[in-house]
Amino acid sequence: MLTRRRNNISKPNPKYNYAAALSRSIPAGPQTVKQALEDKKWRGALSVEIDAFARNQTMKLVPRQPHFNVVGCKWLFKNKFNSDDSHHRCKARLVAKGFNQQYGQDYTDTFSLVIKSTIKRLVLGVAVTRLWPIQQLDVNNAFLQGTLTEKVYMEQPPGFVDTDKPDHVRRLRKAIYGLKQAPCAWYTKLCTFLLSLGFWNSLSDTSLFVLQVGNEFINLLVYIDDILVIGSSETGITKILHPIS
Repeated sequence: MLTRRRNNISKPNPKYNYAAALSRSIPAGPQTVKQALEDKKWRGALSVEIDAFARNQTMKLVPRQPHFNVVGCKWLFKNKFNSDDSHHRCKARLVAKGFNQQYGQDYTDTFSLVIKSTIKRLVLGVAVTRLWPIQQLDVNNAFLQGTLTEKVYMEQPPGFVDTDKPDHVRRLRKAIYGLKQAPCAWYTKLCTFLLSLGFWNSLSDTSLFVLQVGNEFINLLVYIDDILVIGSSETGITKILHPIS
């Protein structure tokens, strides 16, 4: 009999990985909002997302008008894991159906901020050569920070419809995931904040921000809502991350 060992196959058989994954106590991802509301963990994840909208004053309930272009929305559910593959938390995210937006009416400009691979390798090469510290920053609900300049209307989130005003819609004040202009609005907010701290935006790549204070350098590489912070000293990085956090 030809076995995996005799064929020098050392990588694990995927079927055992599936068995191990199923044996862990991981809550199954709900298929509907109703299922999520019936589970304590997923219900808590929904509440966290709605609370984030409330804190950021993301949306406002307004009467529906015939001339409104109202986009839909849906919930996405995902299990988040730690680096050791242990279960971290249940995450629910409300996303807009941006494909229903109309150019010139509820969006005009759209782009996604991604650092160029050449710039990334260059900056990381300098950091490794000079033994500079590197930290990664993941902004929580990053797109909710971006302010919208267009009038965007969205249906009320499934499972969180106002019973007194079920026919009303939500006017979005801040960007949410799924909108065509969400990455652009987030970048504008981030850029304005970093420039106020003394950073300057690279002309060769708008995803790179540089700060020089005396002999110290801080480089920020932005990849959508993930930020890589590289500095010539730990003290300098801490001073920058403190107001961000």
